[in-house]
Amino acid sequence: MWDPAQYALFGTHRARPFADLVARVAATAPRLVVDVGCGDGTSTLTLTERWPGARVVGLDSSPDMLAAARANDLDGRVEWVEACAEDWDPADLGAPIDVLLTNAALQWIPGHLDLLPRWAAALAPGGWFAMQVPDNLDSPSHRLMRRVAVRHRRYADLLPRLDRALAVAAPGEYLATLSRLGLEADVWETTYHHVLDPDGVHASPVLEWMRATGLRPVLAVLADDAEREEFLADYAAELARAYPREPWGVVLPFARLFAVGRRPA
Repeated sequence: MWDPAQYALFGTHRARPFADLVARVAATAPRLVVDVGCGDGTSTLTLTERWPGARVVGLDSSPDMLAAARANDLDGRVEWVEACAEDWDPADLGAPIDVLLTNAALQWIPGHLDLLPRWAAALAPGGWFAMQVPDNLDSPSHRLMRRVAVRHRRYADLLPRLDRALAVAAPGEYLATLSRLGLEADVWETTYHHVLDPDGVHASPVLEWMRATGLRPVLAVLADDAEREEFLADYAAELARAYPREPWGVVLPFARLFAVGRRPA
């Protein structure tokens, strides 16, 4: 289950890659804009301001996230659709897509490169595809999850979940895929250094960050409250050593991969 409140704890930090992604999309007056994996809709709503004349559609597989999105959309500016990205058919929208965005969503779909031909084919002439995925599977936050799972042998069944939970291709693969699909491609990587919790509200801010995203497959396995707390306490202790608190807060380096493609007009 996705928890909109937990995800929103560091909403400003999480929104920045979306803004950087959209800034690279040079569409001027798109008619149809789609955000695949829209979550709680906070970032999706900014698209109605960027392109006020567009029909904007937000698509997500989580009923809880979509409920939060509809609650945030007081003026009904966005069409909210519940669907899994891998099952979604762009033809259901009844029109070619001028801008198709997906932000921090495709990493949850193994083999998501296979979706891109169908999505690229749905673009209007001159249409844009833009994606962003975390590229931090080798960061301490993820390596330490595996270390803690190995340390607690009864959590051995977590390891396959952790290995399968996130799937990100190399930058060159995204560039090659978009280019083969006939898109003018631009691929780059950025490492953000997020300063978390400068006021010292959270005992382990990186743990709170991970609860909303990378820890979800782990928490789904740890149904027993006592085992869950034991695992989290061990993980939090590892995180404290890897991400020490500084006078200005806890710094979380976070690498992200961006890929943008434009279909020639």
